[in-house]
Amino acid sequence: MTRDSVEFYKFLGLTQIQQLDFPENKFSLYFLAYNGPKSLQGDRHWTDRNAVLELTHNYGTENDPNYSVANGNTEPHRGFGHIAISVDNIESACKRIEDAGYPFQKKLTDGRMKHIAFAKDPDGYWVELIRRHNEDVGTTTDTANYRLNHSMLRVKCAETSLKFYQEVMGMTLLRTAENKDAGFNLYFLGYPAGNPKVQEDAKNPVAEWEGLLELTWNYGTEKQEGPVYHNGNAEPQGFGHICK
Repeated sequence: MTRDSVEFYKFLGLTQIQQLDFPENKFSLYFLAYNGPKSLQGDRHWTDRNAVLELTHNYGTENDPNYSVANGNTEPHRGFGHIAISVDNIESACKRIEDAGYPFQKKLTDGRMKHIAFAKDPDGYWVELIRRHNEDVGTTTDTANYRLNHSMLRVKCAETSLKFYQEVMGMTLLRTAENKDAGFNLYFLGYPAGNPKVQEDAKNPVAEWEGLLELTWNYGTEKQEGPVYHNGNAEPQGFGHICK
């Protein structure tokens, strides 16, 4: 990441809750999160939150005009997809981001899906914007109402990955979205503790949640030989990891 990314995410309402510097190894880690209603209760440690974004800055990259990261969405290095932030008023939120000069991969008016948008951070990573509620709330937007909803990863085999995240990592499968015409399924997993109840009657039953993992399975990838997706840690680097 570039240092501009920290300011971008602060602009989206996240608070920097920790910074770890490793000058001998020439990198720093920045941890950001939303201060939701349960985030600051008591003397909870900063890691005891439903969702935290970790940004890694390697010293000197901000002065390298040729430096770039693999955002996970371009061939042949697809893998990581995006993070998603749920907002109170998506039209106002998008306008605020656009007015600040940040680019979009997909605006609300683009394509068939008029209910989501994808902004791009200063490093080119995609940030999906979704509604927290069935409809927009109010006529303006307040970042105090935003939530870090999920991170999306593409997976080769849905069955194998679901078994890993459920049985090994202890996550709960909360929502499945089948898109047979487009040839892919989405699986949303999370930890119920500290999150609200699933709103079964909502358009997006888990839009109020934080810290979800979205797995995207494209039909047929499970039949391909060898690795299908780039993990972000081999060159060219980009996405690093998720953390339990």
